Amino acid sequence: MLVKPIKIKTGPWPSFATDNMPLLLAVLSTVPGRSQIEETIFSNRFMAAPELNRMGAKILIKGNRALIDGNTKFAAAELMATDLRASVSLVLAALSTKGKSLINRIYHLDRGYENIEKKLQKIGAKIRRIN
Repeated sequence: MLVKPIKIKTGPWPSFATDNMPLLLAVLSTVPGRSQIEETIFSNRFMAAPELNRMGAKILIKGNRALIDGNTKFAAAELMATDLRASVSLVLAALSTKGKSLINRIYHLDRGYENIEKKLQKIGAKIRRIN
């Protein structure tokens, strides 16, 4: 399947759900070309962008828009989870790397995804929780 860059705007139903935007931010970082996401619901929904940029993404935030220059091959990094949805986007990005990433403050992730590491291990992910 060929994935192409897109321009998308979040909004109330039936528009694109703002809750899914951080995940799309991670995915679009890997898609060749320039994508744009306009966030119309939550002003702080782009909190994953700086952490994804630490992994090699090229995401520029301008007001309520994210400009994503894709084709990123994410690099492993030590990361900081800032909220539930940003946490999942970091997990997605980390799963695509060749190295080991460490995601701190995963209690955000636990609020919405019970035993996510066990579920991802079942489909072949090399992931583990460190106490």
